[in-house]
Amino acid sequence: MRVRLQATVLSLVALLVFGLGVPLALSVAGSAGQTLFLDRLTDTARFASLAQRPLIQGQPDLITAELRRYAEVYGIAVAVLNQDGRPTVTSGTVPGAVKLDLADTRVAGQVQSALAGRHSEPGPMLVPWDEGTLVLAEPVLIDGDVRGVVVTESPTAQARQEVTLWWVLIATVGMIAFCLALLVALPLVRWILRPVRRLDEATGTLVEAVVSGREVARVGEESGPAELQQLGRSFDMMAASVGEALAAQRAFVADASHQLRNPLTALKLRLVNLEGHVDTEAEEHREAAVAEADRLNQVLDGLLSMARAEASAGELVAVDVDTVVAERASDWNVVAVAREVSLEVEGSTDGVRALAPPRGLEAVLDALLDNALKFTGAGESVRVETSTVDDKVRLTVRDHGPGLRAEELERATDRFWRSTAHQNVAGSGLGLSIVAEIVARAGGSLKLDLPEGGGLRITAELPRSGSGAITSS
Repeated sequence: MRVRLQATVLSLVALLVFGLGVPLALSVAGSAGQTLFLDRLTDTARFASLAQRPLIQGQPDLITAELRRYAEVYGIAVAVLNQDGRPTVTSGTVPGAVKLDLADTRVAGQVQSALAGRHSEPGPMLVPWDEGTLVLAEPVLIDGDVRGVVVTESPTAQARQEVTLWWVLIATVGMIAFCLALLVALPLVRWILRPVRRLDEATGTLVEAVVSGREVARVGEESGPAELQQLGRSFDMMAASVGEALAAQRAFVADASHQLRNPLTALKLRLVNLEGHVDTEAEEHREAAVAEADRLNQVLDGLLSMARAEASAGELVAVDVDTVVAERASDWNVVAVAREVSLEVEGSTDGVRALAPPRGLEAVLDALLDNALKFTGAGESVRVETSTVDDKVRLTVRDHGPGLRAEELERATDRFWRSTAHQNVAGSGLGLSIVAEIVARAGGSLKLDLPEGGGLRITAELPRSGSGAITSS
């Protein structure tokens, strides 16, 4: 945006300089040409007046000396023609003066116009690249009759040089004005766009900061146009309101989960204590109530895990991936053996550490292994692989369960979403949502795909840490 705004400002300045400079340059050229025309017309008219007597008396030599002197001083060729258009007297050949060619079409045209009694008119505008001379012809009038013509041909080099100097001056002033405008425009545009840049930066980090519970960088400041300052203050108010609303939502979820746990536990105990004390027909409903209590307890556990993941406030710690994988695989191997499933661990990160929220990697493995073992049948295997790829640490959990349909992969990490084919399997639908939340907070990525041979493969990539120090995202 800054480049576009600067280009717009500079384009307007360039148009202004061009719009003023070109007419001024043309005006200078026109004024110089008009001045030269009037000056030469005056001299030509004076010679036409002086030539009246010599033509009447038939003594053209009376003005020969004056014509020659004029050509020597000004370098302008002069000729007096009779009414037949033949020369009677000329300034002659003078070194440095223009040579008058009466056969030239321009000269002949001016002579014919003067013999017809018409006076000279201004020629084209004087421009530096036009090296032509100025030809003027004035009729010699005696008692109202045209008795001859005086023709002058003047050099224009000096006048064109003056026009060139004026044009160079105008161009120089224009360039200086453009450069000054450039020097003013750059800080001006930066001043105008500083609130916009801060607003853009704050907008880019708003979701991450608000969701993670960090304070959003304030945009409102004292620099920039008043309208943009007000926009920044409005953004700060909006960001604060959103942050407070999400914080209140997290607190509500955590508090509600804690508050519901005790009555839920009591309810389950009462249901269990009713075993053997209800009618045979009601026993089925009691068992269903116990199952629903267990399911509600899983949902509360998932909500608490989600609340803890969202409340990590963006703090990341460096963890040894191989150590955590070994610990969690050892704990979950008991469950795998009970379900007659083989839990395999392959690969190594060679001591490389990954960045994750505190206890985040453990939560990721617990959710992925729980999900994999839940859907893997007896006699099958669940494989955990670790590796490093560039600046990432890759963790993959692959099962041999029923998997998902291809169109369901994108929805698998939605909260409380479960495939229609898995409705009879216990679960809250929050496991993969928690994994996605933790991985996103670490700045990593999560991918689900359907490998050959069936099942589901989930790959989590986390940023690699070289120091092992606690950092902040």
